[in-house]
Amino acid sequence: MTATHDRPQMLPEEFEEYARLAARVAEGVRWEFINGKIGVTPVPDGDHGRIIQWLARICIQAHPDLWLHDQGLKVETYRNGHARPDGTLAQSDAFVGQGEWADAGPVLMVVEVTSYDSDTDRRDRVEKPRAYAETGIPVYLLVDREAGEVTVFSEPDGVRYESTKTVPFGKPLTLPGPVGVTLDTEPLQGWVR
Repeated sequence: MTATHDRPQMLPEEFEEYARLAARVAEGVRWEFINGKIGVTPVPDGDHGRIIQWLARICIQAHPDLWLHDQGLKVETYRNGHARPDGTLAQSDAFVGQGEWADAGPVLMVVEVTSYDSDTDRRDRVEKPRAYAETGIPVYLLVDREAGEVTVFSEPDGVRYESTKTVPFGKPLTLPGPVGVTLDTEPLQGWVR
Protein backbone atom coordinates (compact mmCIF):
# COMPACT_ATOMS: atom_id res chain seq x y z
CA MET A 1 0.00 0.00 0.00
CA THR A 2 1.24 3.42 -0.86
CA ALA A 3 0.39 5.66 2.09
CA THR A 4 1.21 9.29 2.62
CA HIS A 5 -0.12 11.92 4.97
CA ASP A 6 -2.22 13.21 2.09
CA ARG A 7 -3.60 9.78 1.05
CA PRO A 8 -3.80 7.25 3.87
CA GLN A 9 -6.15 4.87 2.03
CA MET A 10 -5.34 2.29 -0.60
CA LEU A 11 -6.47 3.03 -4.14
CA PRO A 12 -8.89 0.56 -5.77
CA GLU A 13 -6.28 -0.29 -8.41
CA GLU A 14 -3.75 -1.15 -5.71
CA PHE A 15 -6.31 -3.36 -3.98
CA GLU A 16 -7.07 -5.27 -7.18
CA GLU A 17 -3.41 -6.24 -7.53
CA TYR A 18 -3.13 -7.31 -3.88
CA ALA A 19 -6.40 -9.27 -4.10
CA ARG A 20 -5.13 -11.20 -7.14
CA LEU A 21 -1.95 -12.11 -5.26
CA ALA A 22 -3.81 -13.01 -2.05
CA ALA A 23 -6.27 -15.25 -3.94
CA ARG A 24 -3.35 -17.48 -4.92
CA VAL A 25 -2.38 -17.97 -1.27
CA ALA A 26 -5.57 -17.79 0.80
CA GLU A 27 -8.11 -20.30 -0.46
CA GLY A 28 -11.72 -20.20 0.66
CA VAL A 29 -12.08 -16.42 0.99
CA ARG A 30 -13.20 -13.56 -1.25
CA TRP A 31 -11.51 -10.17 -0.96
CA GLU A 32 -13.52 -6.90 -1.14
CA PHE A 33 -12.52 -3.25 -1.00
CA ILE A 34 -15.33 -1.39 0.78
CA ASN A 35 -15.24 2.25 1.77
CA GLY A 36 -11.47 2.35 1.45
CA LYS A 37 -11.01 -0.74 3.65
CA ILE A 38 -10.15 -4.34 2.86
CA GLY A 39 -12.72 -6.95 3.78
CA VAL A 40 -12.59 -10.73 3.59
CA THR A 41 -15.66 -12.94 3.25
CA PRO A 42 -15.99 -16.71 2.94
CA VAL A 43 -16.33 -18.18 -0.53
CA PRO A 44 -20.02 -18.95 -1.13
CA ASP A 45 -21.24 -22.46 -0.28
CA GLY A 46 -23.24 -24.82 -2.52
CA ASP A 47 -26.65 -23.61 -1.31
CA HIS A 48 -25.58 -20.03 -2.00
CA GLY A 49 -24.69 -21.02 -5.56
CA ARG A 50 -27.96 -22.91 -6.00
CA ILE A 51 -29.96 -19.82 -4.99
CA ILE A 52 -28.16 -17.78 -7.66
CA GLN A 53 -28.87 -20.52 -10.25
CA TRP A 54 -32.56 -20.54 -9.27
CA LEU A 55 -32.83 -16.78 -9.62
CA ALA A 56 -30.90 -16.73 -12.93
CA ARG A 57 -33.32 -19.27 -14.40
CA ILE A 58 -36.36 -17.24 -13.30
CA CYS A 59 -34.95 -14.00 -14.70
CA ILE A 60 -33.94 -15.45 -18.07
CA GLN A 61 -37.33 -17.17 -18.48
CA ALA A 62 -39.10 -13.86 -17.87
CA HIS A 63 -36.61 -11.72 -19.83
CA PRO A 64 -34.53 -13.76 -22.36
CA ASP A 65 -32.52 -10.65 -23.26
CA LEU A 66 -31.21 -10.29 -19.69
CA TRP A 67 -28.59 -12.19 -17.75
CA LEU A 68 -27.66 -12.50 -14.08
CA HIS A 69 -23.97 -11.66 -14.30
CA ASP A 70 -21.16 -12.21 -11.80
CA GLN A 71 -19.82 -8.70 -12.39
CA GLY A 72 -17.92 -6.32 -10.15
CA LEU A 73 -19.36 -2.81 -10.09
CA LYS A 74 -18.03 0.67 -9.48
CA VAL A 75 -20.03 2.15 -6.62
CA GLU A 76 -17.91 5.22 -6.07
CA THR A 77 -20.64 7.40 -4.57
CA TYR A 78 -20.50 5.75 -1.15
CA ARG A 79 -17.76 3.20 -0.95
CA ASN A 80 -15.00 4.97 -2.78
CA GLY A 81 -14.31 1.65 -4.41
CA HIS A 82 -15.94 -1.46 -5.73
CA ALA A 83 -18.59 -4.03 -4.88
CA ARG A 84 -19.06 -7.51 -6.25
CA PRO A 85 -22.73 -8.45 -5.90
CA ASP A 86 -23.66 -12.12 -5.93
CA GLY A 87 -25.75 -11.34 -9.01
CA THR A 88 -26.05 -8.36 -11.34
CA LEU A 89 -29.09 -8.31 -13.66
CA ALA A 90 -28.50 -6.47 -16.93
CA GLN A 91 -28.65 -6.94 -20.69
CA SER A 92 -26.60 -9.96 -21.74
CA ASP A 93 -23.92 -7.81 -23.41
CA ALA A 94 -24.01 -4.91 -20.91
CA PHE A 95 -20.47 -5.45 -19.63
CA VAL A 96 -18.66 -6.48 -22.80
CA GLY A 97 -15.24 -4.83 -22.87
CA GLN A 98 -15.54 -3.30 -19.39
CA GLY A 99 -13.10 -5.45 -17.42
CA GLU A 100 -13.36 -6.54 -13.79
CA TRP A 101 -15.11 -3.40 -12.50
CA ALA A 102 -17.93 -2.05 -14.64
CA ASP A 103 -20.05 1.05 -14.64
CA ALA A 104 -23.36 0.37 -12.84
CA GLY A 105 -25.44 2.38 -15.33
CA PRO A 106 -26.94 -0.59 -17.20
CA VAL A 107 -27.77 -2.57 -14.02
CA LEU A 108 -31.47 -3.28 -13.39
CA MET A 109 -31.03 -5.24 -10.17
CA VAL A 110 -28.31 -6.47 -7.84
CA VAL A 111 -28.67 -9.58 -5.68
CA GLU A 112 -26.99 -10.51 -2.42
CA VAL A 113 -27.38 -13.87 -0.68
CA THR A 114 -26.26 -13.72 2.93
CA SER A 115 -23.29 -15.77 4.05
CA TYR A 116 -22.89 -17.34 7.45
CA ASP A 117 -20.26 -14.95 8.78
CA SER A 118 -20.13 -12.24 11.41
CA ASP A 119 -19.89 -9.41 8.86
CA THR A 120 -23.02 -10.20 6.84
CA ASP A 121 -25.29 -7.92 8.89
CA ARG A 122 -23.19 -4.80 8.33
CA ARG A 123 -22.23 -5.67 4.76
CA ASP A 124 -25.44 -7.03 3.18
CA ARG A 125 -28.12 -5.36 5.31
CA VAL A 126 -26.56 -1.90 5.88
CA GLU A 127 -23.61 -0.94 3.66
CA LYS A 128 -24.58 -2.53 0.35
CA PRO A 129 -28.20 -1.29 0.26
CA ARG A 130 -26.95 2.23 0.85
CA ALA A 131 -24.17 1.92 -1.76
CA TYR A 132 -26.54 0.49 -4.37
CA ALA A 133 -29.18 3.17 -3.70
CA GLU A 134 -26.58 5.94 -3.90
CA THR A 135 -25.38 4.48 -7.20
CA GLY A 136 -28.97 4.53 -8.53
CA ILE A 137 -29.45 0.80 -9.07
CA PRO A 138 -33.24 0.41 -9.41
CA VAL A 139 -33.71 -2.84 -7.45
CA TYR A 140 -31.72 -4.59 -4.71
CA LEU A 141 -32.79 -8.13 -3.79
CA LEU A 142 -31.52 -9.56 -0.49
CA VAL A 143 -31.97 -13.29 0.12
CA ASP A 144 -31.41 -13.48 3.86
CA ARG A 145 -30.73 -17.12 4.72
CA GLU A 146 -30.19 -16.40 8.41
CA ALA A 147 -33.56 -14.66 8.82
CA GLY A 148 -35.36 -16.97 6.37
CA GLU A 149 -36.74 -14.08 4.35
CA VAL A 150 -36.37 -12.17 1.11
CA THR A 151 -36.32 -8.38 0.93
CA VAL A 152 -36.68 -6.26 -2.18
CA PHE A 153 -35.49 -2.66 -2.06
CA SER A 154 -36.62 -0.26 -4.79
CA GLU A 155 -37.09 3.41 -5.67
CA PRO A 156 -33.57 4.69 -4.94
CA ASP A 157 -33.50 8.39 -4.14
CA GLY A 158 -29.71 8.80 -4.31
CA VAL A 159 -29.30 8.18 -0.58
CA ARG A 160 -31.48 5.17 0.28
CA TYR A 161 -34.23 2.98 -1.14
CA GLU A 162 -37.63 4.51 -0.44
CA SER A 163 -39.55 1.24 -0.82
CA THR A 164 -38.81 -2.02 0.98
CA LYS A 165 -40.85 -5.21 1.12
CA THR A 166 -39.93 -8.36 3.07
CA VAL A 167 -41.57 -11.77 2.95
CA PRO A 168 -40.66 -15.03 4.71
CA PHE A 169 -39.40 -17.93 2.59
CA GLY A 170 -42.44 -19.69 1.15
CA LYS A 171 -44.46 -16.58 0.25
CA PRO A 172 -44.48 -14.98 -3.21
CA LEU A 173 -42.63 -11.71 -3.76
CA THR A 174 -43.10 -9.44 -6.77
CA LEU A 175 -39.99 -7.59 -7.88
CA PRO A 176 -40.93 -4.10 -9.08
CA GLY A 177 -39.99 -2.59 -12.44
CA PRO A 178 -37.78 -2.64 -14.31
CA VAL A 179 -37.54 -6.32 -13.29
CA GLY A 180 -41.26 -7.09 -12.95
CA VAL A 181 -41.00 -10.75 -11.94
CA THR A 182 -42.89 -12.61 -9.21
CA LEU A 183 -40.74 -15.04 -7.21
CA ASP A 184 -42.18 -18.18 -5.65
CA THR A 185 -39.79 -18.29 -2.67
CA GLU A 186 -40.83 -21.80 -1.54
CA PRO A 187 -37.64 -23.49 -2.87
CA LEU A 188 -35.46 -21.21 -0.72
CA GLN A 189 -36.54 -23.12 2.39
CA GLY A 190 -34.46 -26.09 1.22
CA TRP A 191 -31.27 -24.10 0.66
CA VAL A 192 -30.52 -22.90 4.17
CA ARG A 193 -28.71 -24.50 7.11
